[in-house]
Amino acid sequence: MAPTNREQRDTTTVVPPHPVLNEYYSRPDERQGFVADLFDGCARYYNRVGTMLDFGSGRWYRRDALRRAGLRKGMRLLDVAAGTGLMTRGGVDITGKQNVVGVDPSQGMLGEAKKAVTAPLVRGRAEALPFRSERFDMLSMGFALRHVPDLGIAFREYFRILKPGGRIILLETPRPETRFGRWFVKTHFQRILPWMARITFRNEPAQLLMKFYWDTIDQCVPPETILAVLRKTGFVDVKLQRTYLMINEYTATRPLK
Repeated sequence: MAPTNREQRDTTTVVPPHPVLNEYYSRPDERQGFVADLFDGCARYYNRVGTMLDFGSGRWYRRDALRRAGLRKGMRLLDVAAGTGLMTRGGVDITGKQNVVGVDPSQGMLGEAKKAVTAPLVRGRAEALPFRSERFDMLSMGFALRHVPDLGIAFREYFRILKPGGRIILLETPRPETRFGRWFVKTHFQRILPWMARITFRNEPAQLLMKFYWDTIDQCVPPETILAVLRKTGFVDVKLQRTYLMINEYTATRPLK
């Protein structure tokens, strides 16, 4: 007999998005502190770093992803790991500032987001969202799944705060499949972007962030694992779509019952 949604949700799943990265921290319980310090340290320069990565298209393709995932005017959106607010702003463009909330663990990133985001911003972590259950129609997360401590815990929180029938949209950068692709992206993240950050910002955390990004991409669990944990959590209609050549879009729905 197949397990019910409740039985699936109650199953404990411990799946870190990547192993301990000894170059940056030595134990799993040090990950959160390292990541927080890194993003706080580079928050002032993060938008300019992002422009180096996506040539200024970041807000546009985040808004496009939200629309394709089904976000419509009047729906309530929670943007997790909002950072400086690019995806949050995309949500506001679609559904209005009164229907969008951004949440992020970094005080520095929230400070930068407040300069451009008109929607409410809250400090909080993906694995312990400070919201009541069944409050939102959609949850988004842009390029931050690699930074949560445990996929199972995060996905159970996402399930909890969504209304029945609510959807999630998760954007991630996948590990290139070919040897040349891995060499090209690794060189871009670990050499070219840190060099550009060094001469442009003179900010060490911004340089380190690019190197850390590549290592989390390179060591991230495969997409099949992410899809499996989503299903085990109780989500249905779980899908993966590759867009813009280098972006994985994961979508899933909380069942109506």
